[in-house]
Amino acid sequence: MASRVVGFEVTPYSVKHAYEKPFNEEKPEFLTCNANTKHIVDGSQSPQEVKENEEIIFTYDVQFQSSPIKWASRWDTYLLMSDDQIHWFSIVNSLMIVLFLSGMVAMIMLRTLYQDISRYNQLETQEEAQEETGWKLVHADVFRPPPNAGLLCVYAGSGVQLLGMTVVTMIFAALGFLSPANRGGLMTAMLFVWVMMGILAGYSSSRLFKMFKCTEWKQNTIRTAFMFPGVIFCMFFFLNFLIWGEKSSGAVPFGTMFVLIFLWFGISVPLVFIGSYFGFKKPPLEDPVHTNKIPRQIPEQPWYMHSFFTVLIGGILPFGAVFIELFFILTSIWLQQFYYIFGFLFIVFLILVITCAEITIVLCYFQLCSEDYRWWWRSYFTSGFSAFYLFLYAAFYFFTKLEITKVVSGILYFSYMIIISYGFFVLTGTIGFYACFWFVRTIYASVKFD
Repeated sequence: MASRVVGFEVTPYSVKHAYEKPFNEEKPEFLTCNANTKHIVDGSQSPQEVKENEEIIFTYDVQFQSSPIKWASRWDTYLLMSDDQIHWFSIVNSLMIVLFLSGMVAMIMLRTLYQDISRYNQLETQEEAQEETGWKLVHADVFRPPPNAGLLCVYAGSGVQLLGMTVVTMIFAALGFLSPANRGGLMTAMLFVWVMMGILAGYSSSRLFKMFKCTEWKQNTIRTAFMFPGVIFCMFFFLNFLIWGEKSSGAVPFGTMFVLIFLWFGISVPLVFIGSYFGFKKPPLEDPVHTNKIPRQIPEQPWYMHSFFTVLIGGILPFGAVFIELFFILTSIWLQQFYYIFGFLFIVFLILVITCAEITIVLCYFQLCSEDYRWWWRSYFTSGFSAFYLFLYAAFYFFTKLEITKVVSGILYFSYMIIISYGFFVLTGTIGFYACFWFVRTIYASVKFD
């Protein structure tokens, strides 16, 4: 009768084997682990010491037992969520942050902005117009293209590609399509979806590029196709080179590296060009207000409205929304544990998106009220700075939870966490930027200007 293995339990012992010399590999004669000598190994014997030029004998013993576990339920032991209260606490904690920010956004949109727009639209005399204060004063400069506008387009396009990959992968994972029985299935799915999302990267990047009235669309497309993945691939190749140097079995073989390069150059890059082509074919986005040729002078800002301080504050709340779930993700990556609660992760991700959007809108509104119209890059860095806190938490996790002593292993850990933090920066920064982009266009389109 055929049987299936539905589980196993390993009990390791260090046994100093006694055997008849010379050792015969075909018919070994052991004095230990021998039924005739009745020498049973129970863990109380002296352990095997590893010495130079001394033989070490590895043995194993197998006992099969009947189990009531069904074949379809063999993974339940590993997928059992015994700490679900912590995950619920994480979601409740994140929801409190979202409710707080939502209240602030609602207050701005329904009270402050409504009163501002009503007052601005009722201004009739020149004297009243000259007494305007607040965000309306910068209407002729708020859509002025920022410095390094092309680079902003590249990062916005790469962020849209990452966002699309994350959403699609999480939906499939939450629906149960990614089983832990398929090792590497999650990473394979992420790479495949990321490659296919290249068309969104090219389209969104070209739309912004054309809105800024730039013309070198081929150069912009090439940078979108190569900048972000190029940085990631170079770091990954360097780390893989270190693993090769250590002669580790965890090194990615050359065949897999060739497949990755083919996916990048053969599929992703052409899709980015196709997306850029369709993006440039569409008419440019029209600004709701006219931009003056001469930039308006920005008044001196109070210390709490300086870009460094606002970015520092803006990154805390998005990180606070995910840091509890981040602990379980790091544990699954570095301590070889299964992470399969993608339903919780998807909820936390939605909360992260809302938090990034709302904190960026709030801080952008305060910035415009201070008559500072340089919001393009600051909106990207406000939510994107949460990646800095993610890396700090990764360093804290390294020194408190991991027992890594080798220098190369430490380099690998921090390098991989830099890659993850860099991707998190691009993802969250893009979310905040597009939320702020929608907000600014909406409020200035609601006010009448001469």
